[in-house]
Order: sequence, then structure tokens, then C-alpha cells
Amino acid sequence: PSRTFHGNPRLLTSQIISHYVSINQCKKELPEYFNFASDVLDEWARLEKDRRKPANPAFWWVSDEGEEVKWSFEELGCLSRKAANVLSEACGLQRGDRVIAVLPRVPEWWLLSVACMRAGIVFIPGTSQLTAKDISYRLQASKAKCIITSDTLAPALEPVLPGSQFLKSQLIVGRGSRDGWLNLKELL
Repeated sequence: PSRTFHGNPRLLTSQIISHYVSINQCKKELPEYFNFASDVLDEWARLEKDRRKPANPAFWWVSDEGEEVKWSFEELGCLSRKAANVLSEACGLQRGDRVIAVLPRVPEWWLLSVACMRAGIVFIPGTSQLTAKDISYRLQASKAKCIITSDTLAPALEPVLPGSQFLKSQLIVGRGSRDGWLNLKELL
């Protein structure tokens, strides 16, 4: 028995499984290049814009205090393009460069992960529970050129940053500002 996938009656779970099986059996070719942001997110935005697909939130986040952030596919696409430009231009990153994000699960975490996909930048997520030693190791091992964190976590990271020979830029998420850090909200 099959059921609809995310309420879309045209896309059944049996179709998804059959597509997956046919790829695994080499009956369908995989695309040479695939980018989730442009090939999926932008396509869904176009379908919504053309009214061929009903408008549904692409992203819906609710904080512990009840604050909501809700983005349509078009809004998430636009914001992720802007964030990708921030990473490429202001942070000086190129396709294949690595970024370490030490962030709580705030909307910018998802926005930056999509922006990295869009720009071909490797997104390395890190939990806010990492110690200075953990962060220092990850910076060196990954050769990350950028670190992204919140204004509240930045003071804990700053002592290890001078020891990273590959780090080119530091991006802060939040309302606050710090010397030596670029501010995502201002740059967007």
C-alpha cells in the first residue's frame, strides 16, 4: 500500500521507492551535477510562483518562547542566495572551502546550510557544547577558512582562533557585534 508523500497526491511513497531502486540497479542515470538548493528548492519555489503547487512553508521554526520564523520556498531561496553571496564575497570563500558553524538550532543554522549547498561550500556543523580543544582540533583538521557562531558563543571561541592557520573570516549570527567578526544580519 502506498500513501501520499507530504500531502502531495502526485508523489506516492511507492514511486519514491521505485525511483530509488531503479537508481540503485543502474536503470536510471544520476545527474552529473546536483545541487539541492537550485535543483529542488528553486524548482519548488517556481512551481509555487506559477501556482502549479500550493504554497506551503519551506521552513517553520518556533523558539521555546513561542517566536516563529516561517519562510516560503521563494523566501528561503532568496535568503539563501543572499547568504551564499555573504559567504562568497564578504567572507572570501570559494567552492570547496570549508566552514565550521558552532550555532544553536536557530533559523540561521538552516539558512547557512542551504547557502553552503548553493555555493558549493562544505558546511561542518558543530554543537554549542564543543570545548575550546574540540574547536581547535576541528579548525586544524578541516582546514576551515571560516567559522560561524552566535554573539553569545563567540567569546568562548575567540581564544582558539589565533592558532588556526587557515581561518580567513569569522561570521557572527545575532544582534550583537564584536571586533574582528562580520555580522550576518548586517551583511544580508
